[in-house]
Amino acid sequence: MKLKDLPKNPVEATIKMIGCRWKILIIKELLKDTKRFNELKKSLNGITQKVLSAKLKELEEDGLLIREELSKNPPRVEYTLTDVGYSLRNVIDSMHAWGKDYKKYVKLLEKFGN
Repeated sequence: MKLKDLPKNPVEATIKMIGCRWKILIIKELLKDTKRFNELKKSLNGITQKVLSAKLKELEEDGLLIREELSKNPPRVEYTLTDVGYSLRNVIDSMHAWGKDYKKYVKLLEKFGN
């Protein structure tokens, strides 16, 4: 990613990097530990192999993760976040906390009506 390709607004720049649902969930999984492709696929309910491959490639091109080929036969690849990828921990944690609070709010609305 080049600076000229990023929006001037910092929030827009963040959305450009991780604005996709799957990218955020991939990063969330890799914050826990290095993972292989099939481990990621199993932990991301509903993602197709094609979409996972594409999103991993995008995250690698953007410098958020590293793809390490461990062996060629059989093919064995692991994905690990870079330091820049790990720097998104606070963003992901904030999204988690907000989502948790919002679900409580919705539950209260359903219980007591609005």
